[in-house]
Amino acid sequence: MSIAATTMTRAPAVRHFLDLTDFTGAELRDLIERAKTMKNARAGAPRGTPDRATPLKGRIVALIFEKQSTRTRLSFDVGIRQLGGETIVLNGYDLQLGRGETIADTARVLSRYVDAIVIRTAKHETLLELALNATVPVINGLTNLSHPCQVMADVMTFEEARGPIAGKNVAWIGSGTNVASSFIHAAARFGFNLRIACAAGEGPRPELIEWARANGAKVTLGENSEKIVAGAACVVTDTWVSVTEEGQIAADVVSSRHTKLAPYCVTPALMAKAAPNAVFLHCLPAHRGEEVAAEVIDGPQSLVWEEAENRLHVQKAILLNCLEG
Repeated sequence: MSIAATTMTRAPAVRHFLDLTDFTGAELRDLIERAKTMKNARAGAPRGTPDRATPLKGRIVALIFEKQSTRTRLSFDVGIRQLGGETIVLNGYDLQLGRGETIADTARVLSRYVDAIVIRTAKHETLLELALNATVPVINGLTNLSHPCQVMADVMTFEEARGPIAGKNVAWIGSGTNVASSFIHAAARFGFNLRIACAAGEGPRPELIEWARANGAKVTLGENSEKIVAGAACVVTDTWVSVTEEGQIAADVVSSRHTKLAPYCVTPALMAKAAPNAVFLHCLPAHRGEEVAAEVIDGPQSLVWEEAENRLHVQKAILLNCLEG
């Protein structure tokens, strides 16, 4: 699928959150600043208490998960409850999609019952078709092509620790996953320099790089992880087999990928090539000893737990933006 096909083919009647490419840098910046404000407002509040304002009171959000989820499910569920709303959590087996009902019909029916839909699905096409036929906001909780909520949280996490990300060097190490794709989108929207080190055949889609450069992003590609990491303010990696691929690719393919990507493990030695105050990010779940060494993810440069928490805050900002729109 081309990068152009990852966005809506006609202007929606409602405000969706499908990809970072659908928003300007200023709009995304406003979302992050709103997330920071809401996070600060909750400082010291018990986790089970609602926010001081409950703008989603009386609202119901459907959370659809075709794939297993920890952070996406919990962060959306908790965030909606903190804002005063309620959730209905569904998986593929709960819906008639598993028995052949079309995505379009599902979108039309859900739109009569709920105020918004969050979906975590393997196929990006499913997200787009759902949004095209829904009359309520649809939010991308992850697809095989992108994970925009995660990268919004990543930008927020970096900036909390190291200040504005614009102009900084961010190094992506490993495979060109859906999270890597959203980092490429973010480089264009937030103005940071993205360096990508991937094994041969594991890099981002060429059309994605073309889009990035056409939109002013500074993206560098290479296979030498040490050169890519040199002086970087932030080092990011992801699992070598994504959640959208689990159970879909053969064992020998998985084994071959692990062999190919073994030199791209983020080790203490590799982190030492980055800037002295560099931070490490990982969307989780992590496989210690594969894409990252335990000494790194559990070490002082790691911000993965702050990163996981910030999914909650940034998604609350996204929800409010969609429902107020």
